[in-house]
Parts: sequence; structure tokens; C-alpha cells
Amino acid sequence: MNPIRQAVDDYLALRRSLGFKLKDYPWMLHDFAAYLEAAGASTVTAELAVAWAQLPGPDAHPSYLGKRLCVVRGFARHLKAFDPATEVPSADLLHWQECRAVPYIYTDEDIAALMAAARALSPRLRAATYEALIGLLKVTGARVGELIKLDREDVDWNDGVLLIRYTKFNKHRELALHPSTVEALMAYAQVRDELCPAPKSASFFVNTLGKRLVYVTVQQVFHRLVGSVGLKARSKSGLPRLLDTRHTFACATLVGWYRAGLDVEAQMPLLSTWMGHANPEKTFWYYSDSRVIPIPASLCV
Repeated sequence: MNPIRQAVDDYLALRRSLGFKLKDYPWMLHDFAAYLEAAGASTVTAELAVAWAQLPGPDAHPSYLGKRLCVVRGFARHLKAFDPATEVPSADLLHWQECRAVPYIYTDEDIAALMAAARALSPRLRAATYEALIGLLKVTGARVGELIKLDREDVDWNDGVLLIRYTKFNKHRELALHPSTVEALMAYAQVRDELCPAPKSASFFVNTLGKRLVYVTVQQVFHRLVGSVGLKARSKSGLPRLLDTRHTFACATLVGWYRAGLDVEAQMPLLSTWMGHANPEKTFWYYSDSRVIPIPASLCV
């Protein structure tokens, strides 16, 4: 096997062993290795890396070209430890400043309105599912995909614990639930089992067919609920999104710590672990984004 291709496989294996899923990395890096072979190159250079990254052409979005080079940059850093001749492309090359949407920080009233709108859905099973899901998103700050993947056995009724399996970094974590949350989930489970006695999935949350929820469908339903209760953007790019329940949870937690006089920086690893982040730096992103808009008064009083 060509040394570069072997290095790609070794790099991917190492990253995956650390929990990274690397969705687009394999085909991109193998394509890059083929590009180097065609160019007769035996090592990575910045010039070749940039040339390969720009292959999609001038019509490609700058963020995509930047992502391609970013993938190669990580590989080059790894390779340089074994081949000093390797050049690591500068971070300034094909740099694209991503413009993240301003998060919508939900008030308690917003969540209550969304849950009430969900309760009005039909049929009854659909209403119960979305009301419980929105409530759980709010109080746990979990990812939507994580809650969709929950199985019935992942809810420990005795200890009041939610087991989140195989998260973004292939890790498990446990979330301790407030007794009122456990009570609400029990109420949902009773309705679910009454209306769907023979489910087709082990999923905790089910659709009207007794199957696991589909992410795209959840997004569509949530978008309709947002419209039905009249939630409006608080900024040009601040439309209410499902993801913003995580921002809301993070902001509410941080505000609570500040009000309690705690050392917030020292507490950040706890919040990072709770939210399933690889490191506290990822959690600080939620806080830094929240500073560009006013936090609703209901979170500050």
C-alpha cells in the first residue's frame, strides 16, 4: 500500500479510537492521497493541499473549500510527527469566518406555550410525545438526536436517571432528573403504553406508528409549533431553533451559578460533561454566543 494511503488509514483509526466519528474524513483524505499520487508527490506540501482543496471550483461555497483544507491540515499535523518534511497548511489559507446564527434563548413562558401547542396536536399519542419531548429538551439541555435515540430501558425510574448512550463522541453519560421530571416522563409512558400497546420499536419516544421518531420530522413539527404560538426572532439571524434549547439550558445554568456566587470557570467542566462536550472549550461557545443578544429577564431574576 502507498505510504500516504497507509498514513491516512492510521490517522483515521487513531481519531476514531478517541471517539471522533469523522463522517466526511475518509473519502476526503483518500481522495487527497490519490491526488498526491497523481502528482507524483511522496509527502504533503501546503501548495498541493491548497490546490486539492480548491478542486470543486470557484462556484463552491468558501466554507466547503475551507473545510476540505481543514481536514488535510489535521492529517498533516499528524503526519509531520513521522515525516518532518510534511508541510502543515497555514490556518490563514482559505480561511472562512463562519457566521453562526444568534441563538434564541427561550423564556419559561415560551416553553410553556410550545408545550401547550404540542398538547393540542392530534392524535393524542403525537400530542403526548411532543409535549414530553419539548419539556425534556428544556430541562436537560440534551441534543435532540440523543433523546430520539433513548430506549425504554435508558430511563431508570428508581434512581431518576437518564442514560444517554453513544453520544456525539461515542461516550455514555447519565443525567440526574428532578422528581417532577421523572413524574412527567412516567405520565407520558402511561399514555404511550395505553395508546400504543404493541410498539414496533424499543424507543422511549414513539410516533403514531409506534416507531422511533425521525429527526427531520421533529424539526418540522417544532417549526410549526413555533409559528402557532407566535415566537418571533429577536435578531436578524435569531430564529427559534430546536438547538436553542441547549443554549437556553447552558445560559440558565451559568446565570444560576453567577447568582449563587460560584466560581463559574471552575464549574464549567461539570456543565461540559453534562452536555456531552469533548471539552469545556465547546461549552464556552454556548456562553460566548449568548452574549450577543439580551438574555430574557425570566432567566435573570
